[in-house]
Amino acid sequence: MNLTADLAHLVVHSQPDEQAHQAAKRGVKDFIAVAWPVLQRHVIDSGLPTLRTLYDVKEPRSRALLLGYAGHALDFDDFHADFRGHPSTVILPALMAWIYQAESVDLNRFLDAYILGVEVAGRLGLAVTQQHYTLGYHNTASLGTLAAAAALARLTEATEAQTAVLLGIAATQASGLRAQFGSAVKPLHAGLAAERAVSATQLALAEFHGQASTVLEAFIASSSQGQHQPERLITHWGNPWRISSPGLEYKPFATCSGTHSAAEAARAIREQGLANGESLESFLRKIERIDVAFPPGGDIAASVRVPKNGIEARFSLEYVIAAMLIYNELRMTDFAEGDVNTDVLALAAKVHRCPDETAPPDALNPGLRFHDVAVQRSDGKTLRCQQTRQQSLATPVDVEGKLQRALEAGSPEQCEAMLKACELRNDADLTQLTAAVFNALH
Repeated sequence: MNLTADLAHLVVHSQPDEQAHQAAKRGVKDFIAVAWPVLQRHVIDSGLPTLRTLYDVKEPRSRALLLGYAGHALDFDDFHADFRGHPSTVILPALMAWIYQAESVDLNRFLDAYILGVEVAGRLGLAVTQQHYTLGYHNTASLGTLAAAAALARLTEATEAQTAVLLGIAATQASGLRAQFGSAVKPLHAGLAAERAVSATQLALAEFHGQASTVLEAFIASSSQGQHQPERLITHWGNPWRISSPGLEYKPFATCSGTHSAAEAARAIREQGLANGESLESFLRKIERIDVAFPPGGDIAASVRVPKNGIEARFSLEYVIAAMLIYNELRMTDFAEGDVNTDVLALAAKVHRCPDETAPPDALNPGLRFHDVAVQRSDGKTLRCQQTRQQSLATPVDVEGKLQRALEAGSPEQCEAMLKACELRNDADLTQLTAAVFNALH
């Protein structure tokens, strides 16, 4: 089996269906919803202004980097379970950077490319297994480089031979470590991955010589601690399309997805505590201890115990649980760049992690993850709720409402124009949307 050649053939020739196209359009809406507040400086973010001074938006590689960073800066962007990362914030910036100011833009080709990118993302995640993430890689950065490169191969109508070389060039650049979580380098990972995908595409289309085989195989084998399953990269391709099933997961909170079921369990406990007319002040005052249980390794992403700033707080089970108990929501202001909320931090100090050693390790199947939150009170009562990842996913996220809220900070005219463009009814909508995005970067 020549894995690279087989994948190149599938990227070039397979045809997504209409269901996948509709899923792709929704993915674009969510991406704009999470990137727009950063692009328009409606939220505090010092990273993008710094990057603007270093990267020239006139260059496609720089455009991809800047937009990739913006899409991941709030940690509010979509997630894919097979990929164990955030595919759209790498794939879409690479594609949009390429088509910006192009003489012609084909909406269907753009959507096909996006779908193919997500397909490669999910299948790469399966091929390298959970070991890739466990070893310390940030999949959005490492695997995302290859996914975005595959998407660009489709968009540019690269030949099979060019696509094979392109994938090899991307694979040799793929990197990114979870150790950077809690810093501005984490969202920069998305930008760097998009930038590398654009660079790999430019090199391949210019006929720069690279190996057309073995590189992708070497990458998969070397980054999964001997547990790789390369056949999963191509077996049953597009059946169903990964963008449709298991599909993109849209975030209800601007925090690490590994904290979401814990937050929802805390919300249910808050409702229990206040159900009989007890005041919020009394409810909070009586909390003596909070235990949170989860499968062994289930906190590998949400590893920050005492956050030093709002960005680190996104990866803290303790802080997330405390914030939900106090406010009944995860306010973006409490997870933005800058100081942590001292009231939240004080309650977070009462949270204790208690891995459930009787549960299967999270690395075996993150889909089975749960958070069991128990609040012990000074009156002797214990309030408890367990929330599974599957229960969280069963609650749909209003992507259109998310987009509307993101755009409302601008003028009514701009909001209306952006909402219309995000419908992606035709080539002109895509052109207008891309222009608006990159005009915001100038």
